[in-house]
Amino acid sequence: MTPTGQGDDLALLGLLQLVSPALPIGAFAFSQGLESAFELGWVNDEASLGDWLEGVLEDGLTRCELPALARLHAAWSEGDGAAIAAWDAWLAANRETAELAAEDARLGAALARLLGSLALLPADLPEGEPALPALPAGAGYVTLFAWAARVRGVPLRPALLGFAWAWLENQLAVACKALPLGHTAAQRLVERLRPALVAAVDEALALPDDALGPALPGLALASALHETQYSRLFRS
Repeated sequence: MTPTGQGDDLALLGLLQLVSPALPIGAFAFSQGLESAFELGWVNDEASLGDWLEGVLEDGLTRCELPALARLHAAWSEGDGAAIAAWDAWLAANRETAELAAEDARLGAALARLLGSLALLPADLPEGEPALPALPAGAGYVTLFAWAARVRGVPLRPALLGFAWAWLENQLAVACKALPLGHTAAQRLVERLRPALVAAVDEALALPDDALGPALPGLALASALHETQYSRLFRS
């Protein structure tokens, strides 16, 4: 039994572990089309990077990953295996390039292996709670993230904020390696985008199902062009 008062602390620490850049799932190897945007000259300094990230957040994560994560979190809480499989398939169908699809699948598989090695299993749920449904075959990263958040007891809103924060940190790490972007400039962008992360979670939680779906033709084009880019540091 967890001592009284420690449950929330353990959930917070579990979330910090899940969103840490040190989490060994290989997220550092993917740029999500950003490296191609550098090569094409669409993003070339701090200001244009901030504009790019705000656009991806508003028209991408807010309408795709974050609301899907909210629905998956609820489905895991309710033990609704059909809903989990449906939203996992919906996410896969919204990956517009081979690289983006491969990224989601590989990060999901890596997170599944890591959680298995940590013995992070449904048996870790508090006593008296029902077992969770089985993971869908080949589940993607967002589905695994929701599963881990549920097992760790991370509430819905912190889970979404943590997911968005991990995305932002990874994108800024890509820019620091490939733009290049200095670390102080990266922190200025963190300050610029922190309110946008909160607003994105608010909007994602309010969107109905029929309003979901990313609208990022520029990112899709950048990702597709990245597949044949001559010199690359990243896998997407």
